[in-house]
Amino acid sequence: MNPDDEIVYDTTPCFIRVFKSGRVERYLCSAATAASVDPATGVSSKDVLISPETGVSARLYIPRLREGDRPEQKLPVLVYFHGGGFCLGSAFMPLYHNYLNSLVAQAHVVAVSADYRLAPEHPVPTAHDDSWTVLRWVAGHAGRGGPAAEAWLAERADFERVFLAGEGAGANIAHHMAMRAGIGGLPCGVRIRGVALIHPYFLGSDRVESAEWRTMCPSSSGLDDPMINPVAEAAPSLAGLGCGRALVCVGGEDALRDRGRAYYRRLRESGWGGEATLFEAEGKAHTFHLFETDCEEAMAQQKAVCCFLHL
Repeated sequence: MNPDDEIVYDTTPCFIRVFKSGRVERYLCSAATAASVDPATGVSSKDVLISPETGVSARLYIPRLREGDRPEQKLPVLVYFHGGGFCLGSAFMPLYHNYLNSLVAQAHVVAVSADYRLAPEHPVPTAHDDSWTVLRWVAGHAGRGGPAAEAWLAERADFERVFLAGEGAGANIAHHMAMRAGIGGLPCGVRIRGVALIHPYFLGSDRVESAEWRTMCPSSSGLDDPMINPVAEAAPSLAGLGCGRALVCVGGEDALRDRGRAYYRRLRESGWGGEATLFEAEGKAHTFHLFETDCEEAMAQQKAVCCFLHL
């Protein structure tokens, strides 16, 4: 068979197809929506190229002023990582753009939505390395960032209140960013206050099998690789998580729910000195909140995340 026709990985339903030749076909709509002022929420967004060498970029969001707000008022900073199994999506997709507009408006924060390179063309941990580049760029603005500083960060961001969040694979990335920050720190002495892991993409050989992981990270040792299983025996202790608070959200009907619960339990048992909270949406599937935005469970989860960003 022609290597260009031989399929080595195919999702069901068909979101992505990988061929032996290295060719990749993506079927999930990933058309970008332009940065703008959102008419429904008043949230403004803009795009920033962070690394010309790699093309790593981000979409920034800032809420409109509320009654009584001062233009110079500092706001919490949320660095967000989108999901998609490391192989799908972008910060500019309507799905994530709409979600960030809603979250920024309700939480009243400045947000930076990282756009990282996708596997399998750029195997894991490329997504994590790109996300680290974005996080360090954000933290660098705590020193005012120099003449090339992004004004929304340099002028409006409160770097005493920096949070990380993501859903699915983005939650995996958020965890690893907090671990890296705990080990090596961030520019300008910035510290992460908290990390919100929404339906985290964690696996393990004892419960969940995944051909996807082996395709996205060919160099992996398997499903107990610490990159995908942070509670594996070989994984660094969660006591090193570089923040003081953690929120873990799971869906009651999500196939990955037990991994999220296990992470929450292990974090509390690790000797980590922070405060961990578990939020469970009963009867709901993986990343349901992106598609059922007005359901009671989505609104409750959104409230939990917003409250977390202000504690």
